[in-house]
Amino acid sequence: MGFSIPPPPNPMEHAQSLIKKKSNIEAEIESQISILNANQSTLQTPLVDADGFPRADIDVYAVRGARVRIIELRNDLRDVTEEIGKALEAIYDPSRAPKDSQPEAGADELAPFAKVNGVAPGSPAAEAGLQREDLVVKFGPLDHKAFSASSLQPLADHVAANEDSVAHEVLADFDLTESYNDQGLAGGTVGVCDSNPSNRLGGTGHIGVSEEIPTLNACAI
Repeated sequence: MGFSIPPPPNPMEHAQSLIKKKSNIEAEIESQISILNANQSTLQTPLVDADGFPRADIDVYAVRGARVRIIELRNDLRDVTEEIGKALEAIYDPSRAPKDSQPEAGADELAPFAKVNGVAPGSPAAEAGLQREDLVVKFGPLDHKAFSASSLQPLADHVAANEDSVAHEVLADFDLTESYNDQGLAGGTVGVCDSNPSNRLGGTGHIGVSEEIPTLNACAI
């Protein structure tokens, strides 16, 4: 009988679930041992008499079943104990933790690529809490590394593929189930960041955000 528990996303929850499983296994082992004790037997006690017949003074069937189950449970206990060790290592040793539990991205990965120049009253962006001068460092899974001086297509593609919602990780989540001012899914007009501050682009769209950023290229989202 094998033992397997799908690991929860949280390492601590995974360790706790394994510890609980270990306690349950140990409790069942004790229950099976009590069956042996009730029959004054152990894992090695002979089940037949001197003539080779099943012993009449014990419940041979119950003892045999308890022995098999104890062996299975001890194997499970060994496996779960090993898994607990690995789970604790993942909690207390960051180098062994899953990638999604590693520390937050560094400052370079959180460089802003857009600045909120205005938020239309009553818009989804306003309801989500966006404010003027907020810096956008992430749009869904996209950060500044996703954009180049020649294309904003990743942003437009992401909005088109996620009509229900798009998350500004640093700013807020907002709903795209309805359009805003009839200008497209997200409704924002944005540009690719450029080192030339004289290139500016502003626009307001579905989410009610006007973004002013240095730009070489632009598209409506």
